[in-house]
Amino acid sequence: MINRTQLRVKAGVLSGLLLFTFSCSKEETSHSTYEKGEHLLGGITSVKAEGQNAFGYPIPQLKGEDELRFHAGNSMFRNAWVTAPASTTARDGLGPFYNASSCAACHFKDGRGRPPLYDGEKETGFLIRLSVPGTNTHGGPLSDPNYGGQLQDIAINGIPNEARFHINYETVSGQFPDGETYELRKPIYTFSDLGYGPMDANMMYSPRVGQQMIGLGLLDAISDEDILANVDISDADNDGISGKANQVWSEIEQKTVVGRFGWKANQPNLTEQVLGAFLGDIGITSYLNTNENCTSVQVDCQNALNGGNPEISKANADNVVLYSSTLAVPQRRNYKDTSVLNGKKLFTEANCIGCHTNNFTTSSHHIKALEGVNIKPYTDLLVHDMGDGLADNRPDYLANGNEWRTQPLWGLGLIKTVNNHTYLLHDGRARTIQEAILWHDGEAKSSVDFYKNLSKEERTDLLNFLNSL
Repeated sequence: MINRTQLRVKAGVLSGLLLFTFSCSKEETSHSTYEKGEHLLGGITSVKAEGQNAFGYPIPQLKGEDELRFHAGNSMFRNAWVTAPASTTARDGLGPFYNASSCAACHFKDGRGRPPLYDGEKETGFLIRLSVPGTNTHGGPLSDPNYGGQLQDIAINGIPNEARFHINYETVSGQFPDGETYELRKPIYTFSDLGYGPMDANMMYSPRVGQQMIGLGLLDAISDEDILANVDISDADNDGISGKANQVWSEIEQKTVVGRFGWKANQPNLTEQVLGAFLGDIGITSYLNTNENCTSVQVDCQNALNGGNPEISKANADNVVLYSSTLAVPQRRNYKDTSVLNGKKLFTEANCIGCHTNNFTTSSHHIKALEGVNIKPYTDLLVHDMGDGLADNRPDYLANGNEWRTQPLWGLGLIKTVNNHTYLLHDGRARTIQEAILWHDGEAKSSVDFYKNLSKEERTDLLNFLNSL
């Protein structure tokens, strides 16, 4: 039996949903009482929302022209793109290869994607990144020569598909010290129907699901200095948690900067994240990404008709970025319940708070309403070693194959309401928050051990706390 006092000292990360990586903010308390304002995860920009549209509201401070642009961006986000040429010239140019025909297909109701439920199911918010050993000129992943940097499993009419992927699951069984059993799903990926020759013999792949869209502008407004303050690469405080900032190329700034978006923190800002998704997921060029996603062997792709150059205008692209920046974070629920408050205390004792940092104040931003806001995102935006079980074995800038960015936990308990599922972690393998916790290893091992050694009632309390976020 592991001594709980030892675990509380050594704990790393825990929590569930997509990905919990860990670094370090040592200022949070473990009081099992309500702290004034703690339910306002997005600070003064938070909204009280609990229904299926809980992720779809703008921040209350949005007014005038920005409010009009929010709704214009929502339209571009929600509606599908079509094949060029078409009478709907503002939305033609889909593909030639793509994973989804709209942003909302991956982020339904501004929420979270999931893996396919059956072989061949399309547009679920799931994709697979590809690369080969080596780096590109800016230190990022080197694309597969035949299939590029992302497998796009759908093509427009007249263009052969790139390939198909298949997911099978192995069962991993386990048992808590109190005798309760559990089962985890380990995904196994295979590829077939390769339309453009073999994949590189050393090809590396990384499955990903789309994340919920709330609070992204607030994360964009956290200063680099505040992110870097939590870096502890050499584990100087001996808590088992290191954490580092990814350093990535910014096309806008034309230099290497701190990464903060994406599962590996491989995007430097929200504009590049959004326009990268337009190209990679929908096949839509923009002022930032002017070339179609075609490799040298994909001649049909190169010769396909396009929807203009670029296919999305700068005005429409900027509206989608504004929309993505100003989706409000819902307030917490049940935050004064005894069980939830005890779960909060356990969350702190497990040192989950060391990486799921709940205290930032935003810095400068081009949207003034996002500046100077006290927020509780429950992330440090750093990448951490999550162990071999969650590894994709694919480096992405400075993030190695075992490292993932700490997943923000705000909105966690509303995913089921909004998206009717709770498939968590970077590839959706976890079916519940508990399964997501149990997959953690590496820097998170002590936290997982702490969780396993809780009583059934205490585990329920901690899960109730996470569901309140």
